[in-house]
Amino acid sequence: MTQTNRDAITDVQGVRVGHATRDGDGWLTGTTVVLAPEGGAVAAVDVRGGGPGTRETDALDPRNLVQRVDAIVLTGGSAYGLDSASGVMAWLEEQGRGFPVGGPGKVVPVVPAACVYDLGRGGSWRARPDASFGREAAEAASEDVRQGCVGAGTGAVAGGLKGGIGTASTRLASGHTLGALVVVNAVGEVTDPRTGTLYGRYFTAPEGHPADRPSPETHHRARLRLAEARSRTAELQAATGPGAPLNTTLAVVATDAALTKAQAQKLAGTAHDGIARAVRPVHLLHDGDTVFALATGRKPLPDGELEALLTVNELLAAAADTVTRAIVKAVEAAESVRGPGGEFPSYAELYRRTDG
Repeated sequence: MTQTNRDAITDVQGVRVGHATRDGDGWLTGTTVVLAPEGGAVAAVDVRGGGPGTRETDALDPRNLVQRVDAIVLTGGSAYGLDSASGVMAWLEEQGRGFPVGGPGKVVPVVPAACVYDLGRGGSWRARPDASFGREAAEAASEDVRQGCVGAGTGAVAGGLKGGIGTASTRLASGHTLGALVVVNAVGEVTDPRTGTLYGRYFTAPEGHPADRPSPETHHRARLRLAEARSRTAELQAATGPGAPLNTTLAVVATDAALTKAQAQKLAGTAHDGIARAVRPVHLLHDGDTVFALATGRKPLPDGELEALLTVNELLAAAADTVTRAIVKAVEAAESVRGPGGEFPSYAELYRRTDG
């Protein structure tokens, strides 16, 4: 397996990503849209978190009618933010894209969506995405994927650290491509509290080299700074009333392989393993961890039954590995946020810059 050109989900031909971002003046949230190629893609979903916020996920059950979708929406704003999918639906309808239900132009776009909890992190409880965010993100979709504090990752937080969006891709020996895009917004930790090493680095460090490990002095200073930030955030949030930490990590994995809905659902399931490697603990009652899978079908599986099964197995393994790398990239790309909704230092601030 090798990394592909952009090391992004858009290395899967035809897939594009767009963001709508709002920060400042009480805002710290946004929406991200993953657009499938013209004609749509076979889609599936696997929900593991105990507190998911989703839309149109039942349509992705392999037993149900809809086979292909044109877009997946990931959004901030908790359940309120799911309204952003309406803007994507309207935009797709204008393009004539969706499930055909009659004559020309009569389509119903099926737009599955999932949300992360970021309410109030910018200071205003009512600052959350609506339909206009979805339209903006869809119109902005391109092959170039911004990472860090953008789109649905704008208000993301992971274990007290600033989270965000990350993307990665893998080219298999079979010639198939698999990409992942992740919104890292977890109750659990993304760093090993003993060393400061990102958990995902234990699986993504170059072969033959130790995982990237900060010096003990840097780690000690970082833990003190993080504790201060958590305390300050708790004080700010207490002003609006006590509440449990509500988070969620979302992902979309895409491939150019010709998969069935059942195979795509299995792909989404194994991709969760990539989250479990990089976030600990994971899939808690206060998480809504959800992974979508898209299969464009542009590259068929091998003709032989055994060869096809082996290729699907390679895709399943690659999904977990690629999601882990995307999480590492998300955390490393994030920037610190200090505002009326809380203090969320970045990994770069706590570790990279102090190590020089």
